[in-house]
Amino acid sequence: MRVILTQTIESLGIIGSEVEVKPGYARNYLLPQQKAVTATPQNRRRMEQDKAKFDLQIAKELKLAEEMAEKLTGVACRISAKVAEEDRLYGSITVRDIIDSLAAQNVVVEKRMVLLSEPIKHLGTHKVPIRVYKGVEPEITVEIVAEG
Repeated sequence: MRVILTQTIESLGIIGSEVEVKPGYARNYLLPQQKAVTATPQNRRRMEQDKAKFDLQIAKELKLAEEMAEKLTGVACRISAKVAEEDRLYGSITVRDIIDSLAAQNVVVEKRMVLLSEPIKHLGTHKVPIRVYKGVEPEITVEIVAEG
């Protein structure tokens, strides 16, 4: 089913774009939440008329994202963990641990923003990208140290 997005949705696209989605997703989520409208000729014309407004909103979102990325650049968090032999952790450092460490520094990020491909299982310094906006991904430094 073709729909036109009325809000930017991370997994689908930016506001005003026409995308193909499964009918159930559109019918049960996008349309009732007013995050999209069906892609009819009438709705396409209305979206073309509102294109200037959408471009302004996208520019605002991008500006806010770049400001947040600037704040995140150079942020370092230190996490202590229990260590077994050969600098291997007993558990692992997950997205939740990184978010908690950043929150202690008054840096608020959402879980979906932290792009950790797999949990960290070794001591050392690791670079972790944070997706603030599509195409804006500053890296933070996560240092894992031995507890005690």
